Amino acid sequence: MADNHHRITEGFQLLTVTLAPYVCAQIKAQYSDEWWQKGVLDILFDTQRRDLPEKGDDETLVQSLDAQRCLILIDQHWNTLFKAKLTRDHRNWVKELLSARNKWAHRGLVAPADEDAWRALDTMTRMLEQLDAEATERIRELAREVRYGTTGASTTSSRSGNTGALAMKTAPEVVAASAHAESERKRGEAKIDAARTDKGGVITTVPRQGLQPWRFVAEPHPDVAQGRYRQAEFAADLSQVLRGTAQVEYQDPVEFFGRTYITEGMSGLLVQALRRVSGKSGEPVIQLKTAFGGGKTHSMLALYHLLRGVAPLDKMPNAAEVIERAGVTEIPRTKVAILVGTALNPTKVRKPPTFPGISIRTLWGEMAAQLAEQAGDPKLFDIIRDADKSSVPPGSETLVELFDACGPCLILVDELIAYARKIYGVPGLVAGSFEAVLTFVQELTEAARASRNSLVVASIPESDTEIGGEAGQLALEKIEHTFGRMESIWKPVGAEEGFEIVRRRLFLPVEDGSSRDDICRAFNDLYRQHGNEFPAECKEGVYFERMKNCYPIHPEVFDRLYNDWATIEGFQKTRGVLRLMAAVIHDLWVRQDASLLILPGSIPLDAMIVREELTRHLQEGWNTVIETDIDGARSLPYRIDSDNPRLGQVMAARRVARSIFLGSAPSVKEQRVRGIEDLRVRLGVAQPGEQVSVFNDALGRMIDKRVPSVGRRDLASA
Repeated sequence: MADNHHRITEGFQLLTVTLAPYVCAQIKAQYSDEWWQKGVLDILFDTQRRDLPEKGDDETLVQSLDAQRCLILIDQHWNTLFKAKLTRDHRNWVKELLSARNKWAHRGLVAPADEDAWRALDTMTRMLEQLDAEATERIRELAREVRYGTTGASTTSSRSGNTGALAMKTAPEVVAASAHAESERKRGEAKIDAARTDKGGVITTVPRQGLQPWRFVAEPHPDVAQGRYRQAEFAADLSQVLRGTAQVEYQDPVEFFGRTYITEGMSGLLVQALRRVSGKSGEPVIQLKTAFGGGKTHSMLALYHLLRGVAPLDKMPNAAEVIERAGVTEIPRTKVAILVGTALNPTKVRKPPTFPGISIRTLWGEMAAQLAEQAGDPKLFDIIRDADKSSVPPGSETLVELFDACGPCLILVDELIAYARKIYGVPGLVAGSFEAVLTFVQELTEAARASRNSLVVASIPESDTEIGGEAGQLALEKIEHTFGRMESIWKPVGAEEGFEIVRRRLFLPVEDGSSRDDICRAFNDLYRQHGNEFPAECKEGVYFERMKNCYPIHPEVFDRLYNDWATIEGFQKTRGVLRLMAAVIHDLWVRQDASLLILPGSIPLDAMIVREELTRHLQEGWNTVIETDIDGARSLPYRIDSDNPRLGQVMAARRVARSIFLGSAPSVKEQRVRGIEDLRVRLGVAQPGEQVSVFNDALGRMIDKRVPSVGRRDLASA
């Protein structure tokens, strides 16, 4: 089985196969018949020219170059040749790959570390993505193999293989790698512990013998378990994907679909789009309208990756059912234009580096340039060149001509209101006037409807946060009126679907279904046996199914976050839940939490990264409240547990305080802390094998202590 050195070797070989003819073609266009001497040999140092032929036919000369020389030539010719053809990000990737190549060539007897190999291969994919889709996908396979132990999506790796290349090493290497991993784990735990005054905070003993802790049944996604995730990863950005700079879970089509749960709304959207671009009816204009963080951008990314057809369908099993529903046998290679209002500057003329010779001023110019480039015919831009130069909308008939010449086409429009806000009331912009942009939107929808097989999908905000002030509201009203004439409204993420999205993104598939079912059944029995202590709905069979679907996260966590915290301005529903729970799961995983499920009482508010994911949405001062009244070594619940061994054995007071806090959802607008019923407090803490009376005792003691900052109203109602 290949090691990291062999994987990087193959990556550089693929890089060479793509870059050598590309680089030579650009140099030859500049230097004609003298291209080899002036553009290659005269540029390279003596040591870099060694073994290169002095002359020969073009094929021989191209094949004599390796990855290092190709990268050096791009770097040396950057200002004169490649600056106008590649992005600034490509320059950075060239520098990074030159460094990686030097390390690879001088590795000695030690294979590159997984993280170094992953970084090198990932950079290669970004370098090649716009040049060769097939080579890009093969290098992505190598990168996934390093990081996740599988050439497919990370969610398809087995429990024994999801640690990456470690699963494919020989026995002596495994011993050494395991020792290194254990050392790194202890260092990571030491860092976490050093950041806390309290080293406890999790259940260390399984509450009931015969049942497995959640961490033995449901394994977090490797990026979550190892703390590799970053909070920005949960914010999809179409413009970053277009530039090739997005996080891997958004940039890589296979990884994207592997981690994506296809909701009912997304499935319907993909089906409509497939039918439309395949010429089998389908809606020509689709409006995505939901509240802040409702999944609009994620759905457009699904369209982008599926319809471009650059990734093998057999590695995107989540898409198979959608294709079958659409009644198509293959996906037409679709040209996709992305217009993201927040990424475009209406005051400047843009000269696209990958499409030299043109200047772009307007939304319609940006759209046409992307379509023409993907169609491989720069002359198609001429269809709207005059309209772009004059900053006047081209008219629907002209747009139909463009769509049918490039078709099938998909136009993704995101953050349109934000773009309209920027130009409202500002005269003389190269992007055109506010009215011109609104006219273009109307022409765009009419052209999509009149074209043979093109589709427009636009996101329309619903929240005040995204709409903004007067300009945003005016733009929204006019754009809604335009789309309202010919639209199909997409269905947003449902509540139960939100649970599945979070579980799919943060955990690998559960392989031990029987252990999961035993745990959920034990919880269900607990709720039935103590009927008066818990909410009525918990005793029903439907709730048992919910527990299985949400496992290993208790449904009460989702209910409190989606029903209570999602009402706080700035908390972005699914994205906010993902950010919080990624931090929670990583912290509990590292501290080896032995709970049967992740409950509200499990949320480690003594961990700064977890606490800040909640307090960032609240008024100042809540960090102090948590430290003194809810969680941590200086908190009142900690002292209550410490003073009473019966409570302290299960951290009853701290878990109760956490459950109260998560269920209280402090309201910034109403300047108060909402209450929570005692039934729901117990639901958020009690596990099979534990005495419910212990938590009632802890709750009573906290009320007697009159915890001030959490809110007397809370504890009185509890």
